[in-house]
Parts: sequence; C-alpha cells; structure tokens
Amino acid sequence: MFRVALSRIAGQSSGRSFRPVLPFSVFKYPTGEWGRETRNRRQGRLPDRRITDHMSQGPLPMPAAKSLSPRVLIELLALGCIWGGSFAANRLALDEVGVFSVVAFRVAGGMLVLWIYIRARGFVVPRGARIWAAFMVLGLLNNVVPFSLIVWGQRHIDSGLASIINASTAIFGVALAALVFRDEPLTGRRILGVGLGFCGVVTAIGYGALAQIDITSLAQLAVLGSSLSYACAGAFGRAMLRGVAPQVTAAAMLSCSSLVMVPLALATDGWPPLDYAAPTWAALAYLALMSAALAYLLYYRVLAQAGAGNVTLVTLVVAPIATLLGALQFGEALPPRAYGGFALLALGLAVIDGRLIGLKRADKPAG
Repeated sequence: MFRVALSRIAGQSSGRSFRPVLPFSVFKYPTGEWGRETRNRRQGRLPDRRITDHMSQGPLPMPAAKSLSPRVLIELLALGCIWGGSFAANRLALDEVGVFSVVAFRVAGGMLVLWIYIRARGFVVPRGARIWAAFMVLGLLNNVVPFSLIVWGQRHIDSGLASIINASTAIFGVALAALVFRDEPLTGRRILGVGLGFCGVVTAIGYGALAQIDITSLAQLAVLGSSLSYACAGAFGRAMLRGVAPQVTAAAMLSCSSLVMVPLALATDGWPPLDYAAPTWAALAYLALMSAALAYLLYYRVLAQAGAGNVTLVTLVVAPIATLLGALQFGEALPPRAYGGFALLALGLAVIDGRLIGLKRADKPAG
C-alpha cells in the first residue's frame, strides 16, 4: 500500500494521471513531504482539481478510465439504484407532503448525517465568506432548483418519465463544459453524442408537448430545466471549489440548501405534522439518508476507485430503475416514445464515452 501511494505521488510530479487517496482507507502519517500530503488529504485539503470539481449527477471530465472491478461495479449499480429510487420516493411522499417540504426534508436530513460523518473523520471545514458564498450558489444550482423542479414535475408526470428526461444531465454537461473549459472541447464523437442525446430528449417529451403549453408539458420542461441546473452546478463546482474535500463540499452545500428550503417550506406548507402515514415517513427518510447522505459518500468512493469516465455510466442505471419502480409501485405505463427517447439518450452517452461501442480513442477537437 505504501508503494502504491508513493507511485501516485510520483505520477503527479511526472505529469501522469493522478488520483488522490480519499479517506476511505486508513493511513498512518509518515514523515516528509508525502506525510504532509497525506495528512492534508485526510484533513480535507485536497489539491487535486478533478476529484473536487463535481457535486451533481451530471457529467464529469474524462481522464483515462480505470477498469471496473466486480466490487466497484456492484457499488456503481447500487448508486444507480439509490438515485433511481429517489423518483419513487418523491412520488410516494407527494401524497401527503408539499413540494418544498419534500425537498427540505431531503436536504436537511442529508446535511445532518454528513456533518456527523465529517466530524467523525476529522475534516477541516473552510470558514471564509467567499467559499461559503460559493457553497450557497452550488446549493441553489445542485439542490434547491433541480430538486424543486423535479418534485413539482412529478406531481403531473410519471416518475419513470421524469427520470428519463433527467438523464439528459450528462448531455447538457458535456455541451456546457465545451463552452466553459478549454480542456473539454467538443470532438466529433462528442458532437454526435450530444446530438443523439438532444434527439432523445425531444422524443421522450414528445413533439406534441413541445408544440402546446399545458400542465404536463410544463412539468416535463421543469424536469428538463433541472438537468440544465445540474450541468451548471458541475461547471460551477469545477471552476470555484478546487481544493476542498468533496465530502465537506457536499455537507456545506446541503447546509446552504437547508437555509433556503426550510424557511420556504414553512412559509408555503406550514409546520409539518407528525401524523404522516408510515410509507410517507419511509419515503422522506429514504430521500434524506439514502438519496442525499449515503449517495454522496458512495458517489465519491466510486469516483476515486473507478474514475470519472466510469462513474458517468450511473446515468444508464437510474432511469431503468426509476421506470421499473414506477411501474411496480404506482402502475405507471409510459408511452413508447419515452422508451425510444431513453434509447437515444443512452446511445448518445455511449457515443460520448466511446468504450461501450468501441470508439474510445484520442479525438481531435471539431473544427
């Protein structure tokens, strides 16, 4: 293990691909420069930019992908199942709880769990006003806006359809990253993948829904807006939150989201009663403990072990799980266009990734 850590440090100094060791493994602190580096990582000061850049379910930069071990593959599938289940939990909670209250329960509960984890692990929490302003912006883009849009949209459309439209997050992220970051240009393969993805979105929503404005089409557009918000959160996090441990970023982001959502929920829905039905409490607990707290911790574990290129594949798991749960639990029956749209979205993601269809190679920027 000591040699592996040294080789990673050497990889950083020689310009090769480097991934920091997240605090899921226990290290003793040796002396010297490597000891200081390891100690800084355990205390929440992570200098590597790629690992701290992303807080959304959206796209990630594509460094050299690692192979998927059976354990990592299981964790990746588990993450997809957790996030897929959040759509069913939203739908179940909405039977008794208002839109803003559902979001408030999710972010506030997840916040409490993550701060307990951070306290136990001994992470250093930044205190500057500027970094906390960035946490607030990230909370708005990654939690407040998209969660509210998705939950409101699920009042009027099936949870499976909402998950399919939300799968466009990765497509928006690739397009946005090409506009903002020099190191993520639109290659010919990515242009093709983005084009297929947007065709999938239009197919899933339906051409008729785009031509007329009613509550159903507005709900679908709201979920689509959540995908754009997630993509903006990913770009903002990459640009503004370098050098902060991702677990700390997640907790701080959820804290800022709670500062917005809890007062908003109290103002619109009133003080929550304690006589919710047991399934409603189970749904709210799932959103807070699983979809918020555990999902973030598992996400960064998979990211560290499998690489950014592999963790984006979770998008291909979320929508099928959400669609299956919607059919089993609520009797949802999606129209054929929804499945066709997801097929195009999945094909677009596969083309962008390249490995799934044998296209992985060093592409040149388009133009």
